[in-house]
Amino acid sequence: MKAILEPSDPSRSIESVFEPPAFSLVLGGPLFRFCRRRHLAGEGLELVHRQALVFALIAWLPLLLLSVAEGHAFGGSVKVPFLHDIEANVRFLVALPVLIFAELAVHRRISPLIWRFVERRIVATPDLPKFDAAVKSAHRLRDLTFLEAALLVMVYTIGLWAWRNEIALGDYTWYASPNQGHIHLTFAGYWYVLVSIPVFQFLLARWYMRLVIWFRLLWQISRLRLHLSAAHPDRAGGIGFLGGGSFNFAPILFAQGVLLAGWIADRVLIDGRPLLSFKMEAAGTAAFLIVVILGPLVMFTPQLATALRKGSGEYGVLASRFVFCFEEKWMGDAEHEPGELLTDNDIRSLSELSNVYTNVRQMRLIPFWTNDIIRLALSVAVPLLPLSLTVFSPEELLKFLVKMVFH
Repeated sequence: MKAILEPSDPSRSIESVFEPPAFSLVLGGPLFRFCRRRHLAGEGLELVHRQALVFALIAWLPLLLLSVAEGHAFGGSVKVPFLHDIEANVRFLVALPVLIFAELAVHRRISPLIWRFVERRIVATPDLPKFDAAVKSAHRLRDLTFLEAALLVMVYTIGLWAWRNEIALGDYTWYASPNQGHIHLTFAGYWYVLVSIPVFQFLLARWYMRLVIWFRLLWQISRLRLHLSAAHPDRAGGIGFLGGGSFNFAPILFAQGVLLAGWIADRVLIDGRPLLSFKMEAAGTAAFLIVVILGPLVMFTPQLATALRKGSGEYGVLASRFVFCFEEKWMGDAEHEPGELLTDNDIRSLSELSNVYTNVRQMRLIPFWTNDIIRLALSVAVPLLPLSLTVFSPEELLKFLVKMVFH
């Protein structure tokens, strides 16, 4: 990443020699370097499937083996055997691999978004060095050993406290038995608390750290001089790709939807609580995650508002001048043959100008759309759909879906 202007050729502009930043949110950090050395992640995450398999096995397989050895895998004296604990199994067999595979999707699809700021000349030429410095700053944060060490400390303190108070079941389970407000861990429970839960929480927390780095970078870009056009066809000044690109974080939302679905399933199937009693938790989680992903894009609103005010004024003046000239030529006393109206370019130009002015009038002050919100909401909601089987039989659910589609 560099922005070097060759002094030997003063005719060349900085734009012509600026090398677009090779940005990546995921190709860095202590864990990434460790996985590279252990051949669990290639230079471009080509081996990410190995990493997903190894982490899933570390978190889940010992729990199964220890539960079998203790007689808590299928039944026995506990109320919740290991293989009946939906939340624990989907956490490590579904959500955890999804969080790891999400790295590949984000690397391939989010990284090019930064290049578009340069490719489309959105960043003003004098600010290209600042843009380059912002990308390098994001990489330095991503690679800090201190940040991942802090996450590790957090999951072994706040994370385990939150799990104990908000997620752990209060009954006799495969991992613990309650006794006067305390829980006594089984051998499987010790692995669950000391290894499996921290591994998952660390991977999830690392994604939130990356999101903070991503939004910090976007904030720094939003402070630069940006060339935004009110007439741009995307009706977002030319940065509508940010809203569409946010869907590439959907695997993270899906993983959290899986986690929420498992948590609700345990309460419904084990504690006998009604499914609809969790509607606020489901709606609140979806709303929170959507705000986390799309909310920071509002940082670009001030510059979009400025572009809209400027564009409305400039294109309003242009439209007025064109219409006055058009009326003077075609609406005066002079008579015109019908063939002239059919072949003259003025009519076509008026129509094209009207389309451009419509784009200006319909420009948004936020670089995302309702469809972006819906797609992210579905990413959270899809894992919750199987829970409907606790209320409806498969036949009833099928009839309901058919009625909704063909009504």
